[in-house]
Amino acid sequence: MTVEGGDVSGVSDRAAPAAAEAAGAARPELIIAHVSDLHAGSPYFVPSLMDRTVVELNELRPDLVLCTGDLTEMGFRQDYVAAREYLDRIECPDLVVVPGNHDARNVGYVHFEELFGPRSRSLRRGGVTIVAVDSSEPDLDIGQIGRARYDWLLEEFAAPARFRIFMLHHHLLPVPGTGRERNMVYDAGDVLEVLEEGGVNLVLSGHKHVPYAWRLENLFVVNAGTCCSLRLRGTTRPCYNVITLDGDRVTVRRKYPFHGSETLIEFFPSTGSYKKHIFLRQHILLQPAETARRGGDGGALGEQTGSAGSPTAGQTRDGTGAEPS
Repeated sequence: MTVEGGDVSGVSDRAAPAAAEAAGAARPELIIAHVSDLHAGSPYFVPSLMDRTVVELNELRPDLVLCTGDLTEMGFRQDYVAAREYLDRIECPDLVVVPGNHDARNVGYVHFEELFGPRSRSLRRGGVTIVAVDSSEPDLDIGQIGRARYDWLLEEFAAPARFRIFMLHHHLLPVPGTGRERNMVYDAGDVLEVLEEGGVNLVLSGHKHVPYAWRLENLFVVNAGTCCSLRLRGTTRPCYNVITLDGDRVTVRRKYPFHGSETLIEFFPSTGSYKKHIFLRQHILLQPAETARRGGDGGALGEQTGSAGSPTAGQTRDGTGAEPS
């Protein structure tokens, strides 16, 4: 199930995107685009948003594109074909896709395997290991990894790597602002323990259409929104994530097609230090007047810092509250 490829440790020597060159900024060592929940075939699917996402990603020139499922609305072949055509337009060395619960409807997993390949796989690039697992169950909204896969996960993550990513469709931790929790991964607790044992640094998922980030011990869990569907909760907007690895710094930003971007979380895997930018209350839970009264997208509601093992969320590992140099 492992798909091996060439080393891209020299990827930072590639020419920087035009905008970065103009600004004199160096290209990060690794750029990963995280898209999710296209829902092709849904009446809420917006082609112009997907077209714009493709254009923006091609301007970004990511090294990896990771898609965490729900490519289709009902698992029909013609919708899989449409999703495949969109994703094929993204100019990227590697595309890794897992199916979601909507893709497993109407025996849709057979079309996934025909058009995208194995539903679970692993990939290694430049010292980074990505393990992608199908968490869907046919015609059900719930997710599950299953005990039969735990040993395989540990085997895949056992190989030497400077950074380890686990990707699936369903969320392993509840996502705020998404209503009643009813279809998280059934064996989430066991899976989280396996990932912790395997030294995983980052979990990527979709499903709830709300971007968010958690830190659990040494593990960072990041959820993506939907990049091109109007199946939205509250006042969320279509978006996708851009993850950059540059030395020991990992930055996750959410990008809005046609619009700007904002930082979701920054962290340092070697120490567990992190800075979390919390926009959820302003974007989803607060009315506009309340948002303005509390300071908009920044301020006390907008940021949280901490580190693994620190006694308070406001301190980093050295207890100063400052980011490591």
